[in-house]
Amino acid sequence: MFIRNLIAVIALTCVTAPLYAGGMKLGDICRLKGQEDNTLQGLGLVVGLRGTGDGDSAPTTRALGRMMQLMGGQVAQDSLGRLDIKDIENAKNVALVFVTAKIPSVGAQQGDQLDVTINAINAKSLDGGYLMLTPMLGPRADNDTVYALAQGPINTTPAGPPTNGRIQKGCKMESTIKAEFHLNGKITLILHRDFATFDTAQRIEDEINNLAALTFGEVGNDSGTPSQKRTEAHAIDQLHIEVMIPELYLNDPIKFISFLLNTPIQLSSHSTRVVINERDGVVVIGEDVEIAPVLVTHRNLRIEAGGRTIESMASLGNSPLIENAKLKALADALNALDVPTDDLIAIIKTLQRKGDLYGEVIFE
Repeated sequence: MFIRNLIAVIALTCVTAPLYAGGMKLGDICRLKGQEDNTLQGLGLVVGLRGTGDGDSAPTTRALGRMMQLMGGQVAQDSLGRLDIKDIENAKNVALVFVTAKIPSVGAQQGDQLDVTINAINAKSLDGGYLMLTPMLGPRADNDTVYALAQGPINTTPAGPPTNGRIQKGCKMESTIKAEFHLNGKITLILHRDFATFDTAQRIEDEINNLAALTFGEVGNDSGTPSQKRTEAHAIDQLHIEVMIPELYLNDPIKFISFLLNTPIQLSSHSTRVVINERDGVVVIGEDVEIAPVLVTHRNLRIEAGGRTIESMASLGNSPLIENAKLKALADALNALDVPTDDLIAIIKTLQRKGDLYGEVIFE
């Protein structure tokens, strides 16, 4: 019964201090600028379909004629030297498709093989098709550099639409794409969205600068004057923190970055936050979320929040008690009374609209 009616109310337990670390490192909440996924894209032709291709689509017919011409095929031309595509305009086993491949955040080396995603433009199904050799360009349309070539038999899944498919390791890198992570002697940390606040960015700046003063410091020469500049961090906004690489590590930035990302970090507590996922029926309530003294009547329940009691019209004598005006205490009592998750979420929404919930409510 308890498991069935568990409404996933999770309290974020606070320690006595207003901060918590929990073994979290700087690398757990941010990444380096330049260390992100990139997309290669191309426009290709799929052949070998079972009559489910584009049919009399003019763009597909022109692309097929052009490919045949480049491969030495005999394609008729009109009096102006243009391709005469009348002979191939009813090719129903051919489809024009979009081809994409993801380059991982660490980059890709020449010869690496990546998975390919195929999406039909007009075809009814790509089942049984074969992607002809397709040049893969970068995400910018004004750059015609070919970074990779894609080809191979297309796999469709019964669970997915037949107009989408994949080719495992169907894209071969022709160029090396490096993931640059430092520029002009500095790196840029980018906070993950869940941690991106001005407070967190400022805390990271302070932590790095304090750590730098203790760990790297300023190295003096024999005369006692500083000769080596220490590292310095500067928060640009709630997402970005620029960090200067110490001169000692300019020729070995990897060692410095490894040390930096493994640095323990303390963040401000989110104990006044409520996160609600209505689709999955999950409610996460911070320990310090308070509510005003209110009286809520819900179905067969009479709930006095912020007072001392919760009364059930069905069993007045065995009702649990609320010891304080905390939302967590109210949620625990509702769970004990078998109140479903949807009803708890409805009560929280009402308290928020009325202005009687003192905390941040986030809907996912």
